[in-house]
Amino acid sequence: MTNIYIHPTSIVETRQIGDGTRIWAFSHVMQGALIGRNCNIGDHCFIESGALIGDNVTIKNGNMLWEGVTLGDGVFVGPQVIFTNDLRPRSPRLPLASDRYLDRAWLLPTVVEEGVSLGAGAIVLPGLTIGQYAMLGAGAVVTRDVRPHALVLGNPARIAGWVCYCGERLALESNVGTCLRCGREFPYDGKSIAVESAVIN
Repeated sequence: MTNIYIHPTSIVETRQIGDGTRIWAFSHVMQGALIGRNCNIGDHCFIESGALIGDNVTIKNGNMLWEGVTLGDGVFVGPQVIFTNDLRPRSPRLPLASDRYLDRAWLLPTVVEEGVSLGAGAIVLPGLTIGQYAMLGAGAVVTRDVRPHALVLGNPARIAGWVCYCGERLALESNVGTCLRCGREFPYDGKSIAVESAVIN
């Protein structure tokens, strides 16, 4: 580990941290968490054992990443996003439910793919995949998988448009979505965009 900054008030128990990563005040990273290169983890964050964070990830203040949460490269997590990993949680110490926690069948992994942005206060239910470069609006409650490049808003979150790699909303005309900022064009079939075919004019 080289060129890593860990604020003196944070508790960092893992050694699996990539070069250039910064962990700020009052954050706690448990042993068994994996953090990639060039990440920025804000104040008052908690990262549980079994959470996986890719390279170039930004995690703003007040986030908690539980076991089973995977963030791909370049993900942005706004302030106080809520992740979960158990769809029907009970206390493992409750005698009537303790047998449910004798194995890991309760754990539902969540995968946030490369380049995704999660707006402040978004809630992501367990067992979902958020597709590459999707964008979740502030306060969105995500109850189903999200398609790549989709902009989702509301409770429950619904597709409200499509976004470019650069984050700008695409202007849709006939069968093409165009980014007015960077000029990329994405084939559009009326239901989704074909991300592999994006071109720059």
